[in-house]
Amino acid sequence: MHVDHLIIGQGICGTFLSWYLQKANKSFLIIDTAQSNTASRIAAGIINPVTGRRIVKTWMIDDVMPFAQNAYEELGAVLNLKAIEQRNIIDFFPTPQMKIAFHQRYAEDSEYLSIPSDQIKWKNYFDDDFGYGEISPCLLVNLSRILFAYRFQLRQQLWEETFDIKFLHIHKNRIDYKDITASSMIFCDGAAGSENLYFNLLPFAPNKGEVLWIECTDLPATNIFKYGINLVPWKENIFWVGSSYDWKYKNDLPTDLFREKTSAILKRWLKIPFQIVDHQASIRPATLERRPFVGFHPVYKNIGIFNGMGTKGCSLSPFFAKQFVDHIVHDLPLQTEVDILRYRNILSKNS
Repeated sequence: MHVDHLIIGQGICGTFLSWYLQKANKSFLIIDTAQSNTASRIAAGIINPVTGRRIVKTWMIDDVMPFAQNAYEELGAVLNLKAIEQRNIIDFFPTPQMKIAFHQRYAEDSEYLSIPSDQIKWKNYFDDDFGYGEISPCLLVNLSRILFAYRFQLRQQLWEETFDIKFLHIHKNRIDYKDITASSMIFCDGAAGSENLYFNLLPFAPNKGEVLWIECTDLPATNIFKYGINLVPWKENIFWVGSSYDWKYKNDLPTDLFREKTSAILKRWLKIPFQIVDHQASIRPATLERRPFVGFHPVYKNIGIFNGMGTKGCSLSPFFAKQFVDHIVHDLPLQTEVDILRYRNILSKNS
């Protein structure tokens, strides 16, 4: 069997890379084992135009947000589902300092920020001692449904198995894997990329995130609510709550500490009853410089990577998947900040 491209992994990166390859009339096969706790599958799906305690504009958001919205709407139409919708963030201030920081940032740049005049609108639902601001527009991606529906559509282009590198044979103009021959292989393997034989010298910075799902029948699903943690509409009466950032972890399992700490925050914040219905954890494929890894190995030129999106996978993956496919098909340049050839010298060491 011959395909143009063999893709390892069907998270958000593998999904959009294969989507744009298909639109470019390139054949592909995806190798992926269905796992419930990958970073893509438990992510909330938020596209937030501002980031961090300083509430600064997210990197490239003016370009990637409209692109992502169009990409998800197009993919959703094909999958017959609502893939993305606007859900602005109601940002409750947990401390006076955070309130001051938000107001100062609003005075400097109000493009995505506002301070609602009605500061008692949510009093029936939340204890908010210091008020709140609003971040708009924010987008919410229905990531779990997209990945499931796209996987179902891929039935003829998907091998549900674990990739085993011992079956990989690299030649000058092709790669062979079992009975598959392809022009190239591209790793979209998420956190496993940090241990990938060809790319493990890249400066990955994987971290563990934990999330809860709660049932809360009285809370409106009109917004994303933030109080240090995010409370995100998931499905009817179910909200995603998280997440943590643990740089020193022993495994990818949920912990009692996170459950207890987050439950305490919710009890302090929410005035209405809730019940915890699920708790999961996963490892994010983040990078030290907080920029993705895109492109082909400088030595093994038909071995590529599309990874390292970190917490911005929902916004960055569609944008850079299209750019990567344009690079593959039309030889257009990759953006310097994401092109792995910036690590040419380092990657040449594992040849």
